Amino acid sequence: MQNHCAVPNCTSGKSDRQPLFRFPHDPERSKKWVEKCQKQDFIDKSPGQLYRYYRLCGKHFETSMVERNAQSTVLKDDAIPTIFDVPSQPQNGQVKRSKDTTKDDEKDSKGRKKTKKSEADTAETDVQTLPEEEEHKEYLKSLFEVLVLLGEQSIPPTGPGDDKQDGLGSSNFQALLEYRMNCGDEVLKKRHDVNQECCSPAVLNQLIEVCEKCIRSKLVEEVRQNGHFSLLTDDLVKISGEWFLPVFLRYVDQSNCQRERFVGFLSFEGDGDALAETLLSEMTEKWGLDMEQCRGQAHSCSGTHFGQMKTFAAKLTERFPMVVLTQRSTRTLNLSLANGMAFSGVQLVLSTFKKIEAFFSQSPLLVLELEHAITIFYPDKEEKAKELKEICGTSWTRRHDAFEVAVEILEALLLCVDSVHDNEDMRWNDQVTHNALEISKALADFEFVMALVVLKNALTLTHAFGKNVQGQTADAHFATTSLNAVLHTLKEVSDNIDVYHEFWNDEAVNLAAAMEIPVKVPRSFLRKHQLESGAILPESHYKEHLSVPVVEHVIKEMTEIFCEDHLKVLRCLSLVPTLIEQNKSTKPEEESVQVFKNDIPNAGTLSAELHCWWVKWSKKGKGETFPSSLCETLQLADVKFFPNMLAVLRLVGIMPTLALEDGCDVSYKRFQMYMENTPDKFKSKSLALLNMNYDVGFDLDSMVEVYMKTYPDREDVS
Repeated sequence: MQNHCAVPNCTSGKSDRQPLFRFPHDPERSKKWVEKCQKQDFIDKSPGQLYRYYRLCGKHFETSMVERNAQSTVLKDDAIPTIFDVPSQPQNGQVKRSKDTTKDDEKDSKGRKKTKKSEADTAETDVQTLPEEEEHKEYLKSLFEVLVLLGEQSIPPTGPGDDKQDGLGSSNFQALLEYRMNCGDEVLKKRHDVNQECCSPAVLNQLIEVCEKCIRSKLVEEVRQNGHFSLLTDDLVKISGEWFLPVFLRYVDQSNCQRERFVGFLSFEGDGDALAETLLSEMTEKWGLDMEQCRGQAHSCSGTHFGQMKTFAAKLTERFPMVVLTQRSTRTLNLSLANGMAFSGVQLVLSTFKKIEAFFSQSPLLVLELEHAITIFYPDKEEKAKELKEICGTSWTRRHDAFEVAVEILEALLLCVDSVHDNEDMRWNDQVTHNALEISKALADFEFVMALVVLKNALTLTHAFGKNVQGQTADAHFATTSLNAVLHTLKEVSDNIDVYHEFWNDEAVNLAAAMEIPVKVPRSFLRKHQLESGAILPESHYKEHLSVPVVEHVIKEMTEIFCEDHLKVLRCLSLVPTLIEQNKSTKPEEESVQVFKNDIPNAGTLSAELHCWWVKWSKKGKGETFPSSLCETLQLADVKFFPNMLAVLRLVGIMPTLALEDGCDVSYKRFQMYMENTPDKFKSKSLALLNMNYDVGFDLDSMVEVYMKTYPDREDVS
């Protein structure tokens, strides 16, 4: 591979630095380049050979054909070399070695001999320097290309044979490098033969770190160019023994399509305000996020970390008042409410749900076993049994009515896992029977039964609201009108909790009796408070430590999450044409649209523009169909003539509450796949970013430039 200009007698060098460009892949353009070069030995070479092994420098292209930015220099797609009037070097101008060059040798810091050079020698090597630098860049580019390939395919660079302590051994990264060298990558082979340190874990970590930095920089820039965004976080994950917070950004792109991107993990070390400040500082200073453009936030977190995330959310709103706290669409409202409860019984239910889902996903035969158990408990209710069987064939533990379904199949579920554990016909392996036993122990605990019944009854009141707000556009808009009724009902339950708890307790006791489960206070509670069994009545205990706090938590969270500003944003869904046509007798909700008055192009014309928009969609012609969703409305050709309406619709589109259309949530799905399918020892917070953003378009030249700036002392190594 040549690392200098292929044009004969071209004088580009250190004194005249020029970028080098590959020959194009396209056969027609490659042919034109060859014709312009007038180099006979290029005629018989294929476009692939020319692309891989030959370069032209920037001196042979018009200035208008070269695009330069802070990170790299690239050619336009239609660039053709046209400048070839470079004078040949005169014969008598060749630099010759001076006769008075000293012959005294010295040793450098690495023990190698070096010869003192005269000014003539230095001049001679000036032309050599640029090719060496370009060769170094090509070498780094090869390393990054291999790393990106592995990251895109979610293949760990360090596996599977990295058992050498002083290097990567027979790792995937090393294997691909060797493959490239065997295929003729001469630069890679030359550098690799000179120095093996490119295979050290330290160098690999540096490459991965730079890769992460470049990808995030590109993602943040993409979000910045599209204006406002919302911040979303998911449950904490453990990578290499440390806790990290996954961060996503939701925005609407230039083509008015909703997008969600994973932008990385934040280290979750510390507590309280200090942790919140650290997280904010990391995002703004290190990542470069402009939080002044943030308009929404949503967090999915379990009870153990709920308090820390609430502190972070409050700090974010305090620092940036325009950021509205909302619900995240990737988890149902009822499960989000339950996950925020740190009560032991509730956490027991949720952890058991995860075990149940993992257990039945192992084999369809286990699902058949559960269906058989359901048939036994519903012998005279075929329709009900059929409905429950269909539900159990799905991820029912993530449904809006998960707690209701669990109560209905609880007896059948216990019978199923007990049968699997008994394993009388020797159908299941030891791991399956062990998992069945773990689930059986949880189901046979009265604390589980009581907590499940309380969750079912308390969250039944929010079930319909949650399903609507995360449903179709019309349903989400309707939900805003029903919130007051939901809160009123919850308040009524709270005011009469004695009566309601009595009913819930009776239901749990009867269910436990049917399953032969003893009614008792949790042993952990008695041990913690040094009480003897029977010192406290179960009914009183569960009222004070379960029913009352659960209802209070639901009321508090519903009030905070669905605050007035959040509801105003959701009410702006009334701007969708189908909803306008259905409610044409009502007036436009100008008060709700005013929540965006500081973010629209022209607040002075908002009222008039809103009226025109309303009139436009109030009348429906025969056979005419109107857009029925926010996404369809954003894609209307006419929307560009209503700049304020477009701005409002885009701002509504970034709200985390609204479910994304299919194809817009790819990033989150890839995140789930990566966390579920990648073995713990191979998980990498940096490569995860690469894997989940495989479509971002990687600029290897930028990665090389960043690496050389970040690790200038590695040039002699790599």
